Amino acid sequence: MNKLLKMNKLLLFSIVTLLLFSTKKINAQEVIKLTFQEVIKLSEEQSPNALMAKHTYRASYWNYRTFVAQYRPSLTLTGTTPDYSTAYDKVWNSQFERWDYKATNIISNYSSLVLSQNIGFTGGSISLSSDLTLYNDIENNSHRFISSPINIGLTQPLFRYNALKWQKKIEPLRYQAAKKTFITSIESVHQQAVSFFFSLALAQINKQIADINYSNADTLWRISKGRYELGTIAEDELLQMQLSWLNAETSRKEAEINLRDREIRMRSFLGFNENVRLELTLPTEIPSLQVSIQEVFDLAMTNNPEILTQQLKLLAAQSNVAQAKAESGFNANLIASFGLRDQDPNFRLAYSDPNQQQRIRIGFSFPILDWGLGRGKYKMAKSSLELAQVQSQQAIADFQQNLFLDVEKFNLQAAQVGIAAKSDTVAQKMFEVTKQRFLIGKISVLELNNADSKKDQNKRAYVQSLQNYWNFFYNLRSLTLYDFVNKRPLETDYDNLIK
Repeated sequence: MNKLLKMNKLLLFSIVTLLLFSTKKINAQEVIKLTFQEVIKLSEEQSPNALMAKHTYRASYWNYRTFVAQYRPSLTLTGTTPDYSTAYDKVWNSQFERWDYKATNIISNYSSLVLSQNIGFTGGSISLSSDLTLYNDIENNSHRFISSPINIGLTQPLFRYNALKWQKKIEPLRYQAAKKTFITSIESVHQQAVSFFFSLALAQINKQIADINYSNADTLWRISKGRYELGTIAEDELLQMQLSWLNAETSRKEAEINLRDREIRMRSFLGFNENVRLELTLPTEIPSLQVSIQEVFDLAMTNNPEILTQQLKLLAAQSNVAQAKAESGFNANLIASFGLRDQDPNFRLAYSDPNQQQRIRIGFSFPILDWGLGRGKYKMAKSSLELAQVQSQQAIADFQQNLFLDVEKFNLQAAQVGIAAKSDTVAQKMFEVTKQRFLIGKISVLELNNADSKKDQNKRAYVQSLQNYWNFFYNLRSLTLYDFVNKRPLETDYDNLIK
């Protein structure tokens, strides 16, 4: 008996502890009330997609900086210290007119300072250098400084593909496209925020509707039982009310699960943890805005990154044609240098009387027999360019057609919201009137259920109309990169993005 009593006490203690911890967990959840504009603002600051857009822009920025650096002088210090070698070197003996092998044991130290500059117009490069080498002959216990105080060099490709020239055409355009793409990506995040916001808002409304419907069904079920006992309604009407009550209970549970699901998705999108509960406030007003097709068309053709993307595709195809054409024919490299050189065991004397040294070299290549390889690559590149031109024209034409449709659809949305709001009000009032008439026995259960269904449908339709309006609103901003409310282009602080 005592053992059973102890087990019951332990079980009771466990249940109480579990309830206490559950209560603490519920109470620990922070409730955050958010408006539509607050969700939009948070989405561009905290959502994973906004952060990915930021890092994508950063990559484009540093890629552009790398391109710019190619056109600026570079100063490089190189060296080798020490360089130890012990071997037999082949040395010409002029006295006996033969090759002798001499043992060597040398430590050398080398350093060079080079200032170089690429020449974008020609695709070559020019350099100015100075170097010094110290040879220590351990075998003979001697050393020698070899200096080159100044050396000017030129490397110039002849009749070859000029990568620098094409990069100068492509990279600035690519960077401009990256800037515009970032803003477009943020507007896409806004569209995602619209979807998540109204999805959760609708789930909250569905939960409210389900709770109200359950309360109404419960009240009507109780009233119907009393009226049935008085004989004022038939059994089928009583069963109909009971069925409505059971369905309302099922709908309430489903609405609760759906609400939790939508809330989890919204928290994940905005970067909140599970200790946060979100309550949304529907926007009650929309901008009174009508846009002209011509204005949107002009803004989109100027600002939309898709236009720049098509230009980049054509430039890339033209670059490939130029490269294939250059590689299929004669090409050469010109290498020229002029400088001074001296040597002496004394460091100062190694710079006292330098001698001139010059070097000119031209290397070339010309395909004599390649079985049509070069010609085939050129034809393939040219065909790809023609394909890119057709695809670009078609893409721009499709973009323009879709743009016209998007403008027309947006201009209809404000009226749709007004109609939906009015319908919601009318349906709500109709239900209240129908409910009162049912309570006094003037109408049947079917008419009451029909009014209830219309009330819920029109409430959801109103929320859907708001979602449609804001979807089209931010889609239009995404296409034009323009703020139609404040009448100014969409901008951002690009310098702050790379910090």
